[in-house]
Amino acid sequence: MTAEALARRNILVLTAATALGAAGPPIIISLGGIVGQMLSPDAALVTLPVSLYSLGLAMGTIPAALVMRRFGRRSGYLFGAGIGVFAGLVATLGIVMAAFVVFCLGTFMAGFYGAYVQSYRFAATDAVEGALKAKAISWVMIGGLMAAVIGPQLVIHTRDAFPAAPFAGSFLSQAALALLALPVLMLLRAPPATAGHAPAGQRRSLREILLRPRLMLAIAAGIVSYGLMSFVMTAAPIAMIGCGFTVGEAALGIQWHVLAMFAPSFVTGHLMARFGKERVTAAGLLLTAAAGGVALMGLELAHFWISLILLGVGWNFGFIGATAMVTDCHTPEEKGQVQGLNDFLIFGTVAAASFSAGTLLTASGWELINWLIFPTVALVLVPLLWRLPGRREQGALP
Repeated sequence: MTAEALARRNILVLTAATALGAAGPPIIISLGGIVGQMLSPDAALVTLPVSLYSLGLAMGTIPAALVMRRFGRRSGYLFGAGIGVFAGLVATLGIVMAAFVVFCLGTFMAGFYGAYVQSYRFAATDAVEGALKAKAISWVMIGGLMAAVIGPQLVIHTRDAFPAAPFAGSFLSQAALALLALPVLMLLRAPPATAGHAPAGQRRSLREILLRPRLMLAIAAGIVSYGLMSFVMTAAPIAMIGCGFTVGEAALGIQWHVLAMFAPSFVTGHLMARFGKERVTAAGLLLTAAAGGVALMGLELAHFWISLILLGVGWNFGFIGATAMVTDCHTPEEKGQVQGLNDFLIFGTVAAASFSAGTLLTASGWELINWLIFPTVALVLVPLLWRLPGRREQGALP
């Protein structure tokens, strides 16, 4: 099998694995706060299960990178899927036992599985070069489009599977999704080894790599794109229910949001090849700001849903663009430490944003959540736009 054929095979495998692995988070996000309301002894802790998922995702990035570096991507991904099965079972047990702590443990462990799923986008670039990297990332992220349908639909159709334990069926289905991912991931094959780009003695230290302006900006763009999306999305279902909308309407809102997160992946890679990664990332940040503007216009269901859709498209452009920028900023020898640290910083911020969302929503309301979008976007958008006129080195290491 040629290197190109192997790369295409792996992309298909990773796309299918993403469809299964990325279907779990919508279940946690759409139901975590609602189950939290059922089980939590304190109203301020209702979004804790969702926040702990984000914390587990952040804490799992470095260990996942180390496991894959030691045992290879396929073995690491199989191990991660095993964690996902166990996490879903623990969360289900927490609901059946009406034990908030056990339920939170399940969502926290699901975050460790999520750390492996998130790295699928980087694995897609292992055997490709140049502009094809951005397209490979986009192709794998298309798997999230299927996840956007699978996750929320499982919420709707399994939430009452066990009448004595509402929503337990949904989290049991989360375990089933991870179980189904195992045979898919068995099909992944390692790409052929390539010659290093630099002798060991000439490799850059992690500190030297991180001090490069383009990498700093790429990481910052990823942090803002993902952090704001998580911040708003965590609060949105609770805000919708607080405004009198049903659980089904909240779940459908999350479904439209997740669809919007991944559907643009069909064209995101082509847009980056045509206009550049920085411009697509900037467009994503502007769409995120537009989502905040729509949310501030009213509290009708349409305002929530349109805002969540814009937020999803903004995340797609911003996060995929930032990811592609990161892959241009390291050599193959440096990818493990750079990619692991990038995801640790992004998902550490996401965890902090998720934790603060519930507290701010309870204390200050939905309006403040959305006002905070604008200054945060500006912190990255301004330097990103400032770099555009002088960009000449598309695809080169900074």
